[in-house]
Amino acid sequence: MTRTADVQRIIDLDPFRLPLGTLFPLADMAALEPFRDSLDGDHFDYEAGMVQLAVQSHLVRIGSTTILVDACVGEDKERPRRPDWHQRRGSGFLRRLASAGCAPEDIDIVVCTHLHADHVGWNTRLDHGRWVPTFPKARYLMGRTELAHWADLAGRPSEHPVNHGSYADSVLPVLEAGQAVAVTDGHDVAAGASIVPLPGHTPGHLGLRIGLVGQPTLLFTGDAMHSPAQVFNPDWSSAFCADPAEAAVTRRRFLAEAAETDTVLVPAHLRGDAMRIRRRQSGFRPVYCSCDGR
Repeated sequence: MTRTADVQRIIDLDPFRLPLGTLFPLADMAALEPFRDSLDGDHFDYEAGMVQLAVQSHLVRIGSTTILVDACVGEDKERPRRPDWHQRRGSGFLRRLASAGCAPEDIDIVVCTHLHADHVGWNTRLDHGRWVPTFPKARYLMGRTELAHWADLAGRPSEHPVNHGSYADSVLPVLEAGQAVAVTDGHDVAAGASIVPLPGHTPGHLGLRIGLVGQPTLLFTGDAMHSPAQVFNPDWSSAFCADPAEAAVTRRRFLAEAAETDTVLVPAHLRGDAMRIRRRQSGFRPVYCSCDGR
């Protein structure tokens, strides 16, 4: 029987808007003007100068295996430096997951592309004053280098909680529950699905590649790319990148590979399903599509 990958977006926040210069320090409006037809509306508000993103998970079913890629902002988390994330309630995330036909106990694997606060929040939920894994039967795959990085920072004195406090409330409880699996490049997630390195945004940032017979290859890129604006300007790394130069090298590499192999890219914050990459005279351009390549 031919295996297929069914992919659904589970929205947590949409739109999530950031000023262009806040997200991309090297950016300027003039550089985006030629690409208005591709970006205006869904991906960029030209009048306000705001990048338009979504905070979302991707629910992936391959045969009998159910995978959740990244876990968004979550609820009840102390995030005083981000008022829109602080002590959220009634977000509807789990209701939308249920509408996709999936209960928390149905998740087999959670892939954490990295451990920033807007990617791990739903790793845990508050239960009688304790943080417990939201997905009780899942293995949570976290990059070995990534885990070591945040554990080291969390152990140092700091004026503010490290990474908005998300290591303490959204990562450590999963480790203590014995559900975390530290992975390295090439780790097999499921049939046809494996972990790939996409470093730069964080130390040890990873992606998920799915290649099944008869389907286009999918690459879930996490925050190695935030916006289609970076397809036109690959050197625009985000202000939140640990190593902006390495992030740009990583992005150029997978853009070139995607253009060559017709791989479908699924960035974590893309408003819309996915995109293919095509060559243009001096770089690349996106072609928006569904995750099955249509």
